[in-house]
Amino acid sequence: MSTIIEAPRTPRERSSKGRVNWEKWGWLYMRLSGVLLLILIFGHLFVNLVLGEGIKEIDFAFVAGKYATPFWQWWDVVMLWLAMIHGSNGMRTIVNDYASHRTVRRVLLIGIAAAAIILIVLGTLVVFTFDPCNTFIPADQALTFCPVN
Repeated sequence: MSTIIEAPRTPRERSSKGRVNWEKWGWLYMRLSGVLLLILIFGHLFVNLVLGEGIKEIDFAFVAGKYATPFWQWWDVVMLWLAMIHGSNGMRTIVNDYASHRTVRRVLLIGIAAAAIILIVLGTLVVFTFDPCNTFIPADQALTFCPVN
């Protein structure tokens, strides 16, 4: 009995034409989002820790000042979305590799997707609805730019 092994560069026959190769797009996303995350994270760390007085300067007022500008809101939201989807896709890959039972795999994948969606929605809401002058802060603890009620 002989087995013929085709050359490594031989194009594969497509068994299902017109279908999207999700694994290929997931693989590409991991590479591209990883590069973007490196830029976003190191930019975030540089602005927060290197510029100014470093970690001593980071407090509630610092965050309030950053989130007062749309640039930093979008920077953090893009970083959140990329990181959550990147991490969820990595966890999906691990589950697909190690969970052999179909039902267990499905439950784990649904749990990962649900956690990612909930955290993305909550994180996005926090960034875009952040109000440093909410009415729950006592007047003696309010920031200097907040009107006292």
